[in-house]
Amino acid sequence: MEGISGMNDMSRVVEADRAHVWHHLIQHKQFETVDPRVIVEGKGMRVWDAKGREFIDAVSGAVWTVNVGYGRESIANVVRDQLIKMNYFAGVGGSVPGALFAEKLIEKMPGLTRVYYSNSGSEANEKVYKMVRQISHRHHGGKKNKILYRERDYHGTTIGTLATSGQPERAAMYGPFPDGFVMVPHCLEYRKQWDVENYGERAADAIEEVILREGPDTVGCIVLEPVTAGGGVIVPPAGYWERVQEICKKYSVLLHIDEVVCGVGRTGLWFGYQNYGIKPDFVTMAKGVASGYAAISCTVTTEEVFAMFKDDAADPMSYFRDISTFGGCTSGPAAAMENMRIIEDEGLLDNTLRMGKRTVDNLWALMEKHKVIGDVRGAGLFCGAELVADRKTKEPMDEKKVAAVVSECNAQGVIIGMTNRSLPGLNNTLCLSPALIATADDIDEITGAIDNALTKVFG
Repeated sequence: MEGISGMNDMSRVVEADRAHVWHHLIQHKQFETVDPRVIVEGKGMRVWDAKGREFIDAVSGAVWTVNVGYGRESIANVVRDQLIKMNYFAGVGGSVPGALFAEKLIEKMPGLTRVYYSNSGSEANEKVYKMVRQISHRHHGGKKNKILYRERDYHGTTIGTLATSGQPERAAMYGPFPDGFVMVPHCLEYRKQWDVENYGERAADAIEEVILREGPDTVGCIVLEPVTAGGGVIVPPAGYWERVQEICKKYSVLLHIDEVVCGVGRTGLWFGYQNYGIKPDFVTMAKGVASGYAAISCTVTTEEVFAMFKDDAADPMSYFRDISTFGGCTSGPAAAMENMRIIEDEGLLDNTLRMGKRTVDNLWALMEKHKVIGDVRGAGLFCGAELVADRKTKEPMDEKKVAAVVSECNAQGVIIGMTNRSLPGLNNTLCLSPALIATADDIDEITGAIDNALTKVFG
């Protein structure tokens, strides 16, 4: 296609988009009267659209992805060089970047040993579900096939992963779903279900209650986000994860941690679960693995799990009979290697902790000023502010008014997010996940825009 990189007149692009592109998560009726947003350039924390408007991106590509920021020439160069040398071979064979990135990744994940490549978070999670079901058939006589998931958590867009959606609006109208997926209660203390002092332990005990109700011999795995993302930026209370680990060991339930959002630095450690000292059996990741410079996801597991798929080499049905076509692309692990080098060399984990604290502190200050902020939550550069109509009753703010705050920030040149199409009546949390390169000035600009937006919308 001619002249894309140097194109000055974007009207053709905008019209082509309007006429032919089906966008994610948006009602297209509006594009009959307004132009769709086309992003044409990014550098550092900032992006520019087809109309030349500049924005600071506080959500890393709209969905928590561009962890090291835009315009990283070193990643682009690594990908280019790799594609020229060897672009693709199916995952039945190996590749140089695939082997080396797996080695480097495992160094960051003590206790885990094996990496299975695919190309999206949904796919990475579905691989776990398939592994659990195959383990059930081969090692438990068909028992222990149920997979537990948590209210308000989200694990992907496929029919299989939507069966584990703790966000009913995400799953609405896509059923019927396959059997064997069972929900456990959420752990958001701000909207507590039990009036107890040790809320974290009590919320975890609710998992045990579900296991006992279903029958321990039927439950094979539980999938959990270390910090719930689209369901409201929920950091589990103290005592929760330790108790979850105890319960999983007690009933021989495999623990699957979904790090699609939290993984590769977002919380200030390499992985969110590492904040809690737990030892998962599976860890899945996508988004920040290559910061959006190439498509890649990983399903990582222990040697104990891996060994269950090679126990009978004479049986042609005993191994993991799965394929992800584009899991064989070399651009993903090549980009991921360079992405990880940047995080290490530039000290971005430490920066994430510092800037995350600044973000939360700024949001708490806004809470003192704006009565519509009911709660502030966060871990690293993964932060949220829940908006309420009444602090005392915790009545959720109307979703349209929350959206108005997001829109007003956008008008100021700041892109923020909110929970949406997730939980009926509870899509009321502002979401911030700026790139790990964010500076103090960036954070202050973002929270300053939120301050102005709250004032304009609510007075």
